[in-house]
Amino acid sequence: MDDVETVDELYHRKFDGMTYPWMPDSIRSGIGHFNVFRLEPLVDGKAKPVPYKRRDYYKVMLVIGNSRVHYADQVVEVKKQALTFSNPHIPYAWEHLDTVRDGFYGIFNHHFFSQFGNLSQYGVFQPNGTHVFELTDEQVSQLIPVYERMFAEIQSDYIHKYDVLRNLVFELLHFAMKMQPASSFDKRTVNASQRIATLFLELLERQFPLDDTHQQVNFRSASDFAAQLNVHVNHLNRAVKETTQKTTTQLIADRILQESKTLLKQSTWSVSDIAYALGFSEVTHFNNFFKKHLKMSPLAFKNG
Repeated sequence: MDDVETVDELYHRKFDGMTYPWMPDSIRSGIGHFNVFRLEPLVDGKAKPVPYKRRDYYKVMLVIGNSRVHYADQVVEVKKQALTFSNPHIPYAWEHLDTVRDGFYGIFNHHFFSQFGNLSQYGVFQPNGTHVFELTDEQVSQLIPVYERMFAEIQSDYIHKYDVLRNLVFELLHFAMKMQPASSFDKRTVNASQRIATLFLELLERQFPLDDTHQQVNFRSASDFAAQLNVHVNHLNRAVKETTQKTTTQLIADRILQESKTLLKQSTWSVSDIAYALGFSEVTHFNNFFKKHLKMSPLAFKNG
């Protein structure tokens, strides 16, 4: 699998290796980084290629124009315009289909929100969440000023401008979250269950991505997670089911399957290496798991 693209590498790719006029030193110092850009106009009807890989940064983009986004093993088409959310856990690539396009995007690393909230609790940044939100013209007109405020703020001398920028990211995040159907569960029950479910999802996601064959998934069953979270397994299962409408076992299997498909297609690892990294004691157990869900062997999927 290709190396994960860093923020520094993004700048070099975006600006053809030239030094960005005001690229901050924070990119290389491991502290919080944020920037906002306008989507470049197409040249001769073509966009710069966006390689399929993971990034070590988040991106929140307003894209105007017909395009197609490849997320892990999924392909989602944007018919006219959309608000999209990308995170370090899921590889992606963009394919712009229109000869005219417009839009904006903000990028930031996980350090930028350190002590300011946990992004992984929001569905737009979770592996099984919704990442692309098709928009109406009216909704686009509401979001463009948010990005314009980002441009104005980042170039200002205001000492707390990065707090303002975090709030603007949250504004985009909650705009998208409000577009999703509201839950019909009792609020008190959901809130209590949601805390446990969020901890479970965070612990599940923390095991990925797998970028080294020496890594291994440690928590594979509901009881593994329950023991780690210090709750009874039945309590965990009820909370997860109430909050996500899926069982704990389903979510674990879905995430392992997603990672296995990504590794099979994008890495040079052998099937046995992938099986080991995903916590299967035998390759045959991995083969049976994969066939159960996709009706084909891992090798057939890799070579398909």
